Amino acid sequence: MRKIILSLVLLLSLPTMAQEKVKESKTNFAREALQPFVDSGQLAGAISIFYKQGVQETCCIGYADVAAKRPIALNNAYMQCSQTKGFCGVTIAKLVEEGKLSLDDPVSKYLPEFSELWVLDGEKDGIKTLHKAKNVLTVRMCLNHTGGFPFEISAKRGDVRGGGWSGGAPIRQTASIAAASPLMFEPGTQVRYSNTGIDIGAAVVETITGMKWENYLKQEVLDPLGMHSTWFWPTDRQLKRKIELYDIVENGPAKWREECDNQQRPYNDSHVFASAGAGLWTTALDQIKFYKMLMNLGVGDNGVRILKEETVKSILAKSTRPKELGGYSLGLYAPYDETEDQWVGHGGAWGTNCSVNWQKKELRLWVVQVVGNQPWSEAWNKAAEKFFSRAIDNSNANAYTGRTK
Repeated sequence: MRKIILSLVLLLSLPTMAQEKVKESKTNFAREALQPFVDSGQLAGAISIFYKQGVQETCCIGYADVAAKRPIALNNAYMQCSQTKGFCGVTIAKLVEEGKLSLDDPVSKYLPEFSELWVLDGEKDGIKTLHKAKNVLTVRMCLNHTGGFPFEISAKRGDVRGGGWSGGAPIRQTASIAAASPLMFEPGTQVRYSNTGIDIGAAVVETITGMKWENYLKQEVLDPLGMHSTWFWPTDRQLKRKIELYDIVENGPAKWREECDNQQRPYNDSHVFASAGAGLWTTALDQIKFYKMLMNLGVGDNGVRILKEETVKSILAKSTRPKELGGYSLGLYAPYDETEDQWVGHGGAWGTNCSVNWQKKELRLWVVQVVGNQPWSEAWNKAAEKFFSRAIDNSNANAYTGRTK
């Protein structure tokens, strides 16, 4: 009994973790910019969030389902696709921070099948010419798209029923198939955007932690941040209220689309595997929690610290590539040099995007489920410029009280 009482006293003495109090801006920059596209039907619906130093403009405009006239809402589930990559980057960063992993470790240290790799020189009459890779493939290269891997392995072909990035193979098997396939170039010498490399990084996490990558992600990132609506297998209830997918039609109303090859229905059955390169479902309410954690250098808006400040600054908010290969960190686009315009984030295949500026404490979140070029992008970007250029009065905002180091 005495031990129980002592534990309760210690628990009550811990600093409280208050939710950030956000002040609404009372502006309508995004709505004014997007309304003509919604009125014409070209934009079915979208969610826009601009945030600056405790003040936020939130816009939910149009429909999640046009046919049912169901308005789009912050708690609607949607496919975030490649925005999943940043989540893998955070799990890698945690292991680096804990001294369990170095970004320059050979992948073969954790996955022995990568000890001997081959590079494709060319192909003629169905015969491939290869040479043994001279450069050592590192964990860093897998996470920043310089490893030489194709976009997806053969088992995840989108033109095969049950394939795509959420089908075809689990993470550890994906890594093994990739190791047995030729690289497109010498590791570390070029850039080729690849879900495969990110999945290999997740397989390294599995080896180190002894856990499925998705379970480690849930334990160390999703649950602590309160992201309880984010997962690879959305519930039936979530799917009934999901944001529907639409094809953009030039000079015409958007056309409903049943599915895309790379993420196929049914979305939560046994053909779906976790993919670190793409595949997470989320909501706007959840997604903003992840990106605010990055914006606040490792601290969630509920006060929970996920990573140390220096970890975020050095390997997530800053490029890990050689300078001549452009800016990209660990599953996130990021600048090479630290400046005041250092925006960090990622987009997804169906048009979603989120980025943050940790120096200025700014965030831009865009949620849409469309296939095709977005004709409203210029108007939305101008709306963002108007919001971020105005003076901010956050006198009533109580940002990140009770956060822990």
